[in-house]
Amino acid sequence: MSNRLLKSSLVAVAWAGSAPLSLAQSSTPAETHWYDDITINGFAEVSWSHDFNRPDSGTNALRVFDLDDDEVDVDAAELVIQRPIGTPGEFGFRVDAVTGTHVPKVSAASGLFRDSDTGEAHDFDLQQVLGSWIAPVGSGLRLDVGKFVTPFGYEVIEGYYGYNDNQTRGFLFGYGMPFTHTGVRAGYTFSESVGASLLLVPGWDTWTGNNEAKSIGGQFALTPAPDWTVYLNALGGPEQADDSHDNRYLYCATGTWRASETVTVGIDTLYGTEEGVLAGGKSASWSGGAGYCRYRFSDTFALALRGELFDDSDGARTGTAQTLESLTLTPEWKLGEHCVLRGDLRGDWSDEDVFEDRSSVTGSRTTVSLALLVVF
Repeated sequence: MSNRLLKSSLVAVAWAGSAPLSLAQSSTPAETHWYDDITINGFAEVSWSHDFNRPDSGTNALRVFDLDDDEVDVDAAELVIQRPIGTPGEFGFRVDAVTGTHVPKVSAASGLFRDSDTGEAHDFDLQQVLGSWIAPVGSGLRLDVGKFVTPFGYEVIEGYYGYNDNQTRGFLFGYGMPFTHTGVRAGYTFSESVGASLLLVPGWDTWTGNNEAKSIGGQFALTPAPDWTVYLNALGGPEQADDSHDNRYLYCATGTWRASETVTVGIDTLYGTEEGVLAGGKSASWSGGAGYCRYRFSDTFALALRGELFDDSDGARTGTAQTLESLTLTPEWKLGEHCVLRGDLRGDWSDEDVFEDRSSVTGSRTTVSLALLVVF
C-alpha cells in the first residue's frame, strides 16, 4: 500500500546583528487517489518430473498437476492485480490471471475460458476475480463477491502470496476437496483469536452452477495460542448436474503449529459424503488425513516431509474403490529474495493396481521432481 506523504516546510533566516526572522508555510496534505493503493505481483513455476515406472502413456496417474512424465512444463505464470483493504468502509478488488499447464486441472469446471466445441478448459484462466467491501459493522464485516480459491485444506493453489512445503500436491488436495468457488463470502474477526466466515456458492469448482440449488459453507479460524492456528470448515449442498436434492457434504479440519523458530508442523483431515451416487441411490463417502513437518536448517535451506492417507473406498472421488498412501520428502533452496529451487522424492501406494508400470499396472510408484519458482 502506498505511503501517505505530508508535506511541510519551515524556512528560517538569521542575520548577524539583527533579530531572527522565520517564515512558516501551512501544512497541506498531498492529494491521494484510490488507485494509489493498487499492487501488482507475480508468480511463475517451471518443473520437471520423472516416474521410475516409466508409464507407456507418459502420464503420472492420479497426480494433480505433475501429470506429464519426463516433461519440462511451465506450470503456472500468474499476474495478480489488487487493491487490498483493511479498514471499514473501504472498497477493493482482486484479479488473478494465470496461464500454464496447471490451469486446465484447476479450472476443469469453473474455468471462464474453454473451447466452444469440446468444452475443454484452455491454458488460461482468471483464477480469482472478486470485489470486496468492509462494511462498518463492529470491527468490520468483510464481503467478497466473485470467484475465489477454496478455504478448505492445508495445501493451496500456489501463488505470489504463498506456496506449499512440498512441490507435488497430495491426494487430499486433488481429490478430497474443491479448488475454487464462485459466489458470496462474508467474514468477521471477533477477536485476535477467533474469526469466522460464511459462503454461499453454486458448489464445487463451478462458475455458473449445474442445478437450481446453492451450497452453504462456513469456517471458524481459531488461534488458541500464538504459535497455534486451527481452521474448521464445512460445506454442503447438491453438486450433481440437474439434481437439486442429493447433497454433498464436506468437513475439514486443518492446523498449524510453529514448534520453534526452525520447525513447523501441520495437519490436514477431511471427511466427505455424497447422496445418490452409488447403485440403488446409496451414498458414498471418502476420508483422509495428512501430516506435514518442515525444518529450516538456515535462511537458504529447508527440508519438508509429508505423509498422507486417502480412503476412497466407494470410488466416488478417484473412480476406483481404493485406499491411497504417499510419502514425500522435499529439499528447498532459496536462491535469492525472489527465487526458490526445490524438488520432491515421492512414493505412492494403493491397495489396487492403479499405477502404470510401462505397459502393465501395479500398486506402487516412485517419482522425483524438480521445480523453480519465481515470486515478485
